[in-house]
Amino acid sequence: MKNYLFLILSLLLSCHTKPTSDQAQTQIDPGPITPTPEFQIADYIRNIHEDKNENLWFGTNGLGVAHYDGDSVLYYSVDQGFDAYQITGMSQDKDSNIWFATDKGIVKYKWKTDESGKIKFTNYTDAGYFDSQRFWSICADSEGHIWAGAEREVFRFDGKNWTSFSIPFPKEITGSFITEATSWSIIQDSQGDMWFSTNGFGAFRYDGKNFTQYTVDDGLTDNSIDQILEDSRGHFWFGTRYGGISCYNGKVFTNYSYTNGNIGNDEVCAIYEDRQGNIWFSSEGYGVYKFDGDSLQNYSIEQGLLVKAVQTIFEDSKGRFWCGGGGGLYRYDGMTFYNVGRDGPWE
Repeated sequence: MKNYLFLILSLLLSCHTKPTSDQAQTQIDPGPITPTPEFQIADYIRNIHEDKNENLWFGTNGLGVAHYDGDSVLYYSVDQGFDAYQITGMSQDKDSNIWFATDKGIVKYKWKTDESGKIKFTNYTDAGYFDSQRFWSICADSEGHIWAGAEREVFRFDGKNWTSFSIPFPKEITGSFITEATSWSIIQDSQGDMWFSTNGFGAFRYDGKNFTQYTVDDGLTDNSIDQILEDSRGHFWFGTRYGGISCYNGKVFTNYSYTNGNIGNDEVCAIYEDRQGNIWFSSEGYGVYKFDGDSLQNYSIEQGLLVKAVQTIFEDSKGRFWCGGGGGLYRYDGMTFYNVGRDGPWE
């Protein structure tokens, strides 16, 4: 029954909405060349993380977390002491511990094994911690605090206790699963400020004392924000659910959207900056776009990327470039994308 539940959640939350145009529907149809589910690491790869040993972790939508140790892919879920099925966020703290936002709460992987040599997980999943809220994002800051976005609020962990962190939302928040206050993305910027996305109130910036809110009234393309990224120039990118993507240079917003004729679909779930300073971002049903500072280039089915809804983009320490989402894991070799399954190819 749980597998069916997560299949339903996958369809609902793959990137939150479906393309609206006939062209989008045509773009996302990979036809008979789709790899079989048995080959895939998971039907949905939601996030990718590289640990200090240069091993890769993949957050899935129903199988817990998958760990590639350089030889094989191992899975951790409820039966292995990892109390979750769906992974919605991963972040590494200053001690190299990995924290996971999940459908059941928060899980910590302590960067040490126990006496038996087994990986050790700490589960903050009891209903008493967060009133049974599921989580959608997580961020370990430079001071050792853990920030996590839940259905109705943000929580902060100081090393001992989890407490609700008050953000000045314009109205009282009610509801469950997904609300206007749901934070899909939390980041710490290069100045140490914290940024929180919301699902209807734009973005909030917290400098340790005061909040600044950014909305469509300030030039943001949409108030429902899926992802926030600060690039190497100190510019901030906001991937939104209904308005495409915005770039904020500290003074003005520049918007790229379907309405403006820039991209195929206005739902942007993932943003990433590569080593060359290019900005990559997803567009629901249209694969990914690369922005080199001057122009946009699209990579989709014609380039081998068969992911219907790209949810994560990542470049590892070896220079391998990855995309994951609805359709599994793909690697880009500079010319084309190819599917990477449980048995590779990894190199």
